[in-house]
Amino acid sequence: MEQRINRVFRSMNRPLTILGAERRLFFLALMTGVGLFNFFGSLFAGLVAFIALWLLAAWSTRSDPQMLRILLNSARSRIRYDAAKHDIAQVRIVRHV
Repeated sequence: MEQRINRVFRSMNRPLTILGAERRLFFLALMTGVGLFNFFGSLFAGLVAFIALWLLAAWSTRSDPQMLRILLNSARSRIRYDAAKHDIAQVRIVRHV
């Protein structure tokens, strides 16, 4: 049996990032900063919001580049058992006379 060699390109498997943050999170931070700039009329408020959200996005991308995809897909998934959630059973007592 002949050994098969498949070439793997590293750049194909890397997440698409802008300034270290996943591109969709980066644009979300950017648009939020622009929105706050327009709403408050303050460049400082827009820059602070953008920088804070960009730092959060960059940290999230470093931790797990697929976090955004997992979070968005989890909203569409069926609810499954979660040990952290406790449903209290509703009990109704009915007396028959």
